[in-house]
Amino acid sequence: MFDPIQFALYIAAALLLAITPGPGIFYVAARTLAGGRGEGISSSLGTGLGGMVHVIAGSLGISAIVLTSAELFTALKLVGAAYLVWLGVRTFRSARKDAEFGKATPSIGTLRAFREGVLVEALNPKTAAFFLAFIPQFVDLNAGHVAIQFIVLGAVSVVLNTLADVVVAFAASSIRSGVAERPKLIRRLREGSGAAMVMLGLGLAFAKRPS
Repeated sequence: MFDPIQFALYIAAALLLAITPGPGIFYVAARTLAGGRGEGISSSLGTGLGGMVHVIAGSLGISAIVLTSAELFTALKLVGAAYLVWLGVRTFRSARKDAEFGKATPSIGTLRAFREGVLVEALNPKTAAFFLAFIPQFVDLNAGHVAIQFIVLGAVSVVLNTLADVVVAFAASSIRSGVAERPKLIRRLREGSGAAMVMLGLGLAFAKRPS
């Protein structure tokens, strides 16, 4: 179905994009630093499922409808931006609260971390725009089954993104364990993750609809 050289180029490009910091990576890092490796991995799987929502929507043409409608695009980006800002502020405040009272905020649990991960990715219209702009370049129209090709290529990208998030979860977990006796450093790392999510949310709020 795919030309080997083109597919190899796609893998290389998708891998490069997978390791580029985005909302999912910062959310996974924040969740891991706050609740441990289990919550980090769960949130990674959640962002993966959220990415697949965009892949399926793109293959069905739903994403194209959203991106061509100024109203739908604006609504989705504002909801996504508000959610990211809320998560960032919550992360920042919980880190400060833990430091102030000298005890950890109760874990939110792996299921909630998973659900939040899904929403972080699914509510980001820039992900939909990326898939619609990136994947069609590697679809072979002469081979037919365009929707299936789109889904396969999208799934490959999502798997790479999820693997990158899992690596971040393991790395953040190691940092969390290694600096367990340095709560101020953990607090700063969590605050940094929260602030990054707020900035990404604000950036999403002002994102322009692709032409």
